[in-house]
Amino acid sequence: MMRLIFFSLSFFLFNAVVNAQRNTVQNLPKYDKQKLHFGFLLGMNKTDFVVKRIGTFNYLDSLYVVEVQPTSGFNLGIVSNLRLAEYFDLRFVPDLSFSQRNLIYSFYENGTPFSTTIKQIESTFLEFPLEVKYKSARVKNYRVYVLAGFRYSIDMVSQEKVENKDRDFVRLSRKDYGYTIGLGFDLYMQLFKLSPEIKMYHGIPDLLVPDNRIFSTSLSSLRSKIWQFSLTFE
Repeated sequence: MMRLIFFSLSFFLFNAVVNAQRNTVQNLPKYDKQKLHFGFLLGMNKTDFVVKRIGTFNYLDSLYVVEVQPTSGFNLGIVSNLRLAEYFDLRFVPDLSFSQRNLIYSFYENGTPFSTTIKQIESTFLEFPLEVKYKSARVKNYRVYVLAGFRYSIDMVSQEKVENKDRDFVRLSRKDYGYTIGLGFDLYMQLFKLSPEIKMYHGIPDLLVPDNRIFSTSLSSLRSKIWQFSLTFE
């Protein structure tokens, strides 16, 4: 389903670029003179972990391998854009992000595979990114831009304070923060501006909550790494 959505968006984007290039009339000529404007965001994400294992990992019972399986999710957000200068904008794009990451634990016995356990970590993030956008000069109905900034997020379904007694699961901190970098294109349509964008987020703090279960004690740290492809309509 996510692939179908991606290809549909890609086809739509390709047509938009072709039409913008063919159009010799400059759309929305006064758009960039606005001090403040708003819009909305639709996006897809690929959520991953940067995993650091403990030094004595291979001596932990029969646990031998821990892998991360990133999965796809989606984002919905609101765009607030403040014009700072001709080529600089300040953007605040709070959004709601739905994602999931799987930790795959492989156990060996006498050198042969014994069993595999998958721990699903579902997250629903409230994200608050503040970013600076640097734009190129406008050429006809498009321009290129890069951006960088800081993001603070809250996982609303975090099990940080849930006691790990009845079943084994990996507990993560409810709050996260880190830096973002990205690039995109502004395409000026007749009635609105469309901006396809790809962005990477890298979390700074260790999200792993200390626990005495093997699924947590085998890890030294877990940090977020997220790729996001989005379309903004402004």
